[in-house]
Amino acid sequence: MSTTRETVAIVVVTYNRADMLRGLLDGLTKLDQPADAVIVVDNASTDHTAQVLAEAVTPNLQVIDSPENLGGAGGFHLGTKAAVEQGWDRLYLIDDDVVPAHDCLEVLLAQDEDCLFSVREDRNGKLIELAALKFDLRNPLAIKPKTAAVMDTYPTRDAMPERVPVENVAFEGFMIRRTVLEEIGLPDPSYFIFYDDVDLAIRARRTGRTIWAVRDAVLVRQLDFSQQHDLAGWKGFYMYRNLFVVHFRYGENVLVRLKPWLITAAVVLLSPLRGGKHEAVNVIKALRAARGMRTLPNSAPSTSS
Repeated sequence: MSTTRETVAIVVVTYNRADMLRGLLDGLTKLDQPADAVIVVDNASTDHTAQVLAEAVTPNLQVIDSPENLGGAGGFHLGTKAAVEQGWDRLYLIDDDVVPAHDCLEVLLAQDEDCLFSVREDRNGKLIELAALKFDLRNPLAIKPKTAAVMDTYPTRDAMPERVPVENVAFEGFMIRRTVLEEIGLPDPSYFIFYDDVDLAIRARRTGRTIWAVRDAVLVRQLDFSQQHDLAGWKGFYMYRNLFVVHFRYGENVLVRLKPWLITAAVVLLSPLRGGKHEAVNVIKALRAARGMRTLPNSAPSTSS
């Protein structure tokens, strides 16, 4: 490993969570090793986010004001594009509702790996890392491809090995080298929300790289995890659509790529018993939209987008 320290930019996307953002920025100010750049994408927030950013004393802070809400996917596309163009060696992607431990960045930078992931805990120190050891796009019977989450495999952080290979990530503590993004492309903004992080992780792993969850890189989540979404509401459309896109793009055989059709049929057939009309409409619209996203947009693989 080179004795020259690699530079690092932290990329944050925020939307109408000013108080959470303030906590994150305070945490970034207290890092043992400050980032060379902290790039915050404000997704057209309407609360007091602008005031929080104006008052922040976080070193090397840059603010990108989006004129519209691009969703998490569009925000991370915009932020990573800026970081890549500025030439930082590594990018550390985090949401506005997490706070890294004071030595988190230092621990990650000490690892000579292209793709790394912080291990999350709640405010009480309980391990809540949901990154999966397996993301199965080979078995057509695996309705949910994500299996064997870190927190289900290891009861505590202390029970973990120093590094654990994971197959999917969240943009809550994902570190990636700029050279990887120059090879595989930026986060795909067309996802809007959900699965943009999974998509990027799959692209990275398909180049032969391993994503390592680093036990001692601690990230504290300020909100409780909520894995239950209203599939009949507006988020349900994106949950279904983007799950289908991942299967269409990366399914390893024909049967896996057919799963979105089978899921849609099952949801529609069962809608009188669960979900109702609105979920049925969501899943039908999602399937139609996902078919138009089966390939990456032309801009996604290129950092010149």
